[in-house]
Amino acid sequence: MNALKSSVVAIAVAMACTAYVQAADVPAGVKLAKVQEIVRGNGDEVPTLDPTFSSDTASSRVIQDMFEGLVSEGLNGDVIPALAKSWEVDETGMVYTYHLREDALWSNGQPITANDFEYSLKRAINPATAAPYAWYLTMARFKNAEAINKGEKSIDELGVEAVDARTLKITLDQPVPYFTKMMVHPSTYPVYKDVVEKYGDSWTKPEHIVTSSAYKLSKWVLNERIILERNERYWNNDKTVINQVTYLPIQDLTAEYNRFRTGEIDITSSFPLEQYKAIKQERPNELLTMPSLGTYYYLFNMDKAPFDDARVRKALAYSIDRNVVTNIILGQGQLPAYGVTPPSVSGFEAPKLAWGEISQKERNKKAKELLAEAGYGPSNPLEFELVYNTSESHKKLALVVSSMWKKNLGVNVELANQEWKTFLEKLSAKDFELARYAWVGDYNEASTFLSYFESHGMNYSGWSNIDYDKAMAGAIKAPSDNKRNQFYQKAELVFAEEMPAIPLYFYTRSVLKQTKVGGYSIENAGDARFTRDMYITQ
Repeated sequence: MNALKSSVVAIAVAMACTAYVQAADVPAGVKLAKVQEIVRGNGDEVPTLDPTFSSDTASSRVIQDMFEGLVSEGLNGDVIPALAKSWEVDETGMVYTYHLREDALWSNGQPITANDFEYSLKRAINPATAAPYAWYLTMARFKNAEAINKGEKSIDELGVEAVDARTLKITLDQPVPYFTKMMVHPSTYPVYKDVVEKYGDSWTKPEHIVTSSAYKLSKWVLNERIILERNERYWNNDKTVINQVTYLPIQDLTAEYNRFRTGEIDITSSFPLEQYKAIKQERPNELLTMPSLGTYYYLFNMDKAPFDDARVRKALAYSIDRNVVTNIILGQGQLPAYGVTPPSVSGFEAPKLAWGEISQKERNKKAKELLAEAGYGPSNPLEFELVYNTSESHKKLALVVSSMWKKNLGVNVELANQEWKTFLEKLSAKDFELARYAWVGDYNEASTFLSYFESHGMNYSGWSNIDYDKAMAGAIKAPSDNKRNQFYQKAELVFAEEMPAIPLYFYTRSVLKQTKVGGYSIENAGDARFTRDMYITQ
């Protein structure tokens, strides 16, 4: 057995040494730099490198460089084979059979098997694991997932079976037409059982971690940097060019921009909003603005009065002038949001929402009436705390919105910022009144946005509505895309009537990228930008 493992490793290394000279996706005639290393800004410190516990963008960016699932995303956002080379669905639409690659190896040289997927998916749904994305498996309708997550059934009853080492069968409770799209999410990635169970929470340390994609963890210095080195045992190593990627957790966008200007950073996480016009004029070849699957919210805690009153929630939502937010404060092509689902979502047609059709003057008038009905006014002003994660852009927007509330409604708002990890902990513990929030789609379909607010969704607000749940249940059973969209529209209308969160704007994705970096997708509306697709030119 040891001899066989050594042989496999030797072959993998040999392939790497001959292949990295020219990657298959580098256009003909492009000359590659001798040093293939890249530095990426990542905004926040990464809370976790465990795919099962990832629930934020900063973590996902790094995790997606180190781990892979059954499927992945191409440069244009299409679903493509990854650890599964092929798959089929039975006539019921409820049984998916995935066939794994024979050359898929962990970074330690061991084969990646169907048993790894079975172990990892059961780990994710296990209530004892307390994975933040356990709900995702219930939304994907894995057989028995909901009952298991509630502690009513054993994890062994999850609809996942390793038929043999290379064949994984997934059984659903009901057909989900976009199921394979959902499998691009990190929560569905396999993890290596032996290190997870041997080292527990410390299994993601550089000296322990075992990965499955193009890179492995070399160094992790908290609040300073994460360095990933090429995983030469990756099944698609011959199409990988970048040998090292460094992620920098820089929350100060001005500091990140300055480090980009000096050449220290190759791709930023963002940049100072107030400098957008100047950057567009001075660095047009380095500025990228792309479509995005993302909605920016202020999220209510429904368990804290007065936010258990829909009139208060709607008053606060109505009195924000979104044209000021998108055109003056942001100014990067963002769109005003009155609903949940971004227009960039494939196949989605939004319903006409009455409050989004009237003028801002009319919205302000209606907001005053609603707040007065709820018992608030000059003699009894509404007061609350708005919490946001540390960022100049979040702070700037919070200041503008709170001033609108003060001017239009006489509301007094106390602003509080928290470091990213602490902020996530407050959300999870529901230790907030109103919180800055955002949702970036896990896949390109309206359900990734709307399912968040279902009663058994992730839903930090604690909102629950039977009509909303019925609309979403109807959507997944709909016989056609058109019928499904009608159910999504019903859900949007219920949301608008109840307003469990305040949608502010729909994202665009803007970054700065050094011109020497090739292979960076500007077409994918999702957030997946894999380092394995990139290269450095001379």
